[in-house]
Amino acid sequence: MNKELLLGIDFGTGGCKVTLIDTAGNILDSRSGEYPSSHPQPGWGEQNPADWYAVMCRLLQEMQPARHGHILSMAMDSYTHGAVLLDKNMQVIRPTIIWTDQRSVKECAWLKANHFDLIFNTACQAPTPTWTLPQMLWLRNNEPENFARIRHISFVKDYIRYLLTGELACDCIESQGTLFWDMKNGCWSKALCDLAGIPLEALPRIGRPTDRAGQITAAASAVTGLPEGLPVIMGASDSAIEGYAAGAVAPGQCILKLATAGNVNVMTSAAHPHPETLTYSHVIPGMWYTVTATNAAAVCQRWFRELCCGTEKIEAEKRGINVYEYLNGLAEAAPIGSNGVFFHPYLMGERSPYWDPNLRGSFTGMSMGTTKGELSRALLEGVAFSLKDCCRTIEKLGLVTHETILIGGGAKSKIWSRIVCDVFNTPVICPAGSDASFGSALLAGVGIGVFADEISAVKQCLKLDRRLTPVPANAEQYRRLFVQYRRIHDALASVYLNP
Repeated sequence: MNKELLLGIDFGTGGCKVTLIDTAGNILDSRSGEYPSSHPQPGWGEQNPADWYAVMCRLLQEMQPARHGHILSMAMDSYTHGAVLLDKNMQVIRPTIIWTDQRSVKECAWLKANHFDLIFNTACQAPTPTWTLPQMLWLRNNEPENFARIRHISFVKDYIRYLLTGELACDCIESQGTLFWDMKNGCWSKALCDLAGIPLEALPRIGRPTDRAGQITAAASAVTGLPEGLPVIMGASDSAIEGYAAGAVAPGQCILKLATAGNVNVMTSAAHPHPETLTYSHVIPGMWYTVTATNAAAVCQRWFRELCCGTEKIEAEKRGINVYEYLNGLAEAAPIGSNGVFFHPYLMGERSPYWDPNLRGSFTGMSMGTTKGELSRALLEGVAFSLKDCCRTIEKLGLVTHETILIGGGAKSKIWSRIVCDVFNTPVICPAGSDASFGSALLAGVGIGVFADEISAVKQCLKLDRRLTPVPANAEQYRRLFVQYRRIHDALASVYLNP
């Protein structure tokens, strides 16, 4: 009971994860739970902020962190671009439009045609439906009554932190995900806010990811079980935190992420803005990372599970295993290339390298003999191919990588991580305990001085799970299959109708 502990909480697109570690980086307890997204129209995606808080409270009540020892501090991270709109009474106005949402296509076209230079030169990003600016412009154009009620704009983890501490704040990395941020001057941009009619005073104060942002109130303690007065550290976006947690703290390291979305993130010593990538500050002061991303990765497996795998869920329960473990077993039994079945994971349009919100997901090459195992394997291969497709932009930028690190829930799958390793034809490192909630726990320690700095925390606490090397014969097969994957994309891209 005298053990000193650090708490990290991650709010991903699909659910919340709570991780408790000691100051040596050992994971003492970890809990996760899903929350729903709604899709009121094709291409739309929304979440209810109350669901985030409810799931977090339930996980904390189940975990009872204080029974493990003395909690020193906590920090949170979350997916980016999720604006929580609050009225004058600090009440949520409407569900949060999440980053996968594609409704603001017309607003993005207008912004590109009329204000592209201002936006890119100020925020170092190109306007797409992912960003908060076009989402707020859509809201002004389509829900003027809700838009008029906005007095404060918060973001996913920052809103939860407000409920825990009573303090509204945001970190200097999360802010870069809004398209309201002036990258060069490190502040909110009035010119960009004016494009959506957002007053500067509606946006929160800014701090560093390791700054103290408040402490747990008596009211929050009563519903979470966290100690009243517990220091809460600012935190950052999940993308920044999980790369940091995996040990990507030097230029040239590359993160491959198999989470709800899929990312290829390259660490750099300077910013490399490009219209086809995302550019963010790193948790390590002075470092940056370049992002290419596919909208749907592990979420494809969740979609497949819910839509097609009722029988498999029942069978998995009978065997006492997770349904994903069961599906991965079916995939492992299928041959490389899934007997000609291809999956393109464009369930929510696509970002890199196409930036086309009209793309749609597809299985192609099926026959009367196609099995559930072949569909399962084709899905895993298709996501890996999509990540490989993202890499073409990295190569075009001339960014050199010397180490590849695989992270995310999908990385826990031995078959999926093997497929990725062979598709990329490069050695891959899989760290243990490297998800975003683990990284947030490390930042919680940095914020109160348990660790000397961010790099010291990672070096002291990061542990390796396994290393993979590509199988040459498999890599050669996947090289040929990737050519066909791209041909199918090119053939189908013009088929999909504009919404």
